[in-house]
Amino acid sequence: MQRTPRDLYLDLLIQVLTNMIYKDNSMYPLGRFRREVRLTGQDWPMFAHTMVGVRRLENLRELAQAVIDENIPGDFIETGVWRGGCCILLRGILAANGSTDRKVYAADSFAGLPPPDPLAYPADAGFDLSQYKQLAVPLDKVKENFASYGLLDEQVVFVEGLFRDTLPQLDVGRLALMRLDGDLYESTHLALTALYPKLSPGGFVIIDDFVLVPACQKAVMDYRASMGIEAPIHDIDNHGIWWSKEASHANAADVA
Repeated sequence: MQRTPRDLYLDLLIQVLTNMIYKDNSMYPLGRFRREVRLTGQDWPMFAHTMVGVRRLENLRELAQAVIDENIPGDFIETGVWRGGCCILLRGILAANGSTDRKVYAADSFAGLPPPDPLAYPADAGFDLSQYKQLAVPLDKVKENFASYGLLDEQVVFVEGLFRDTLPQLDVGRLALMRLDGDLYESTHLALTALYPKLSPGGFVIIDDFVLVPACQKAVMDYRASMGIEAPIHDIDNHGIWWSKEASHANAADVA
């Protein structure tokens, strides 16, 4: 099949975001670049603008394109953006489709992950990612990364702060795609609670660390059980999953 200019642009964008071009080394676990590891996002690159890997970016691209092709109403959001790579891809997808009526929300503390709160969220006990300073990327740096691709504009909205402070009161209408990458039970459950009711029927939920992090998986399954969500869960790779919101869960309370 012949690749269109849109296909070629997005193919290249994914290759650049993951630095499959220059093959930078990994800072965690420390070591040289390995193609198979970068494909499935199992390292923390030294310079690449995302750590989620090629496979999860391809999934994000596929679902975002489906939103546009199927006219599913709403904006895009990622909770936990690190260097901004996934949100840069989402903005690039909108640009490649000439879509000017959607926004990309990039929600993060831009100061790393908070310490766990095991009293409120026992599943997070002993899982402290706040010690990894590599995960703290300042907002100005993330904006600089967007600008380096020519994708920093009014269609990108940065939501700075801890999720417990920002997401419950986020001024956003409908969502068409939500990608959650908060790792912790607290971060994942808070994001689902605040954002899932705003997701349009047919819209997509992506959970980055569902397979890898037991606390994240528990948060997802607890929320799904509490809301009676039975939509099939689809695997992406050895980390992430996604599902589509069923029309049966859309009602007047779903719309903010």
